[in-house]
Amino acid sequence: MAARLREVYTKKVVPGLTKEFGYKNIMAVPKIDKISVNIGLGEATQNAKLMDGAVNELGQIVGQKPVITKATKSISQFKLREGQAIGCMVTLRGDRMYEFFDRLVNVALPRVRDFRGLSTKSFDGRGNYTLGIKDQLIFPEIDYSKVDKTKGMNISITTTARTDAEGLALLKQMGMPFRQ
Repeated sequence: MAARLREVYTKKVVPGLTKEFGYKNIMAVPKIDKISVNIGLGEATQNAKLMDGAVNELGQIVGQKPVITKATKSISQFKLREGQAIGCMVTLRGDRMYEFFDRLVNVALPRVRDFRGLSTKSFDGRGNYTLGIKDQLIFPEIDYSKVDKTKGMNISITTTARTDAEGLALLKQMGMPFRQ
């Protein structure tokens, strides 16, 4: 079963973007390349149990086993040793990426308290978008009673768009709720 959003992309988004930006070739139309989800846990240096919870929750949210990221060098002020686990991340591509994007836009983001839309200023100049989420409970996969500590996460959406305007148009047509 193909992802629902991939069909939306081919049937609605590609013609819309081609008309808006006047692409001559269908391969020039920007698409979502990958989505990286990252949980940084600086406090896991003191409490190692936090890491297991973060890895399990991120795995439940994205449906793929996260990679544990380790410190590349020691920093004494932060009580950090080289090789110590300080976070976990997942890179999603293909159908899993579309499924996650679908759930993020249609289920998770509307559950954010006082949600008025996403900022359009979070583009990086090359059409990629990054957003931060303050707690993981907005995803329905997470069981509230099993959460010991709320953890934030960064979600980076990498697109093949060349400019921020193209990236914004792509994500808008994919259903991303931006502020007016």
